[in-house]
Amino acid sequence: MSTLSLWLIIITAGLVTFAVRLSFIALLGKMNLPVLLERGLRYVPVAVLPALIAPALFFQQGQLALSWGNERLVAGLVAIIVSVYTKNMLLTIGAGMLMLWGLQFIFG
Repeated sequence: MSTLSLWLIIITAGLVTFAVRLSFIALLGKMNLPVLLERGLRYVPVAVLPALIAPALFFQQGQLALSWGNERLVAGLVAIIVSVYTKNMLLTIGAGMLMLWGLQFIFG
């Protein structure tokens, strides 16, 4: 694959992504959604985020890893505990990342 082809693919993918996102903003920004739909849409981020994070926490090399040897799972548990007690997103992310880096540094 040539460099030009690669750049054309990247630019096209970016334009398509932008067009899809803009279409929702342009169309839905002018429409009044039903109250039930608006209420349901509030839960989309809460449902999507765990679906994105769970595989990274619970699986290593395609295998379920529910042990203390799973650094990502331990760091995720620390992040959950920090989140529950502090309600601070930045502190939660920082604590989880520091725990993961620390465990990876110690246990390699």
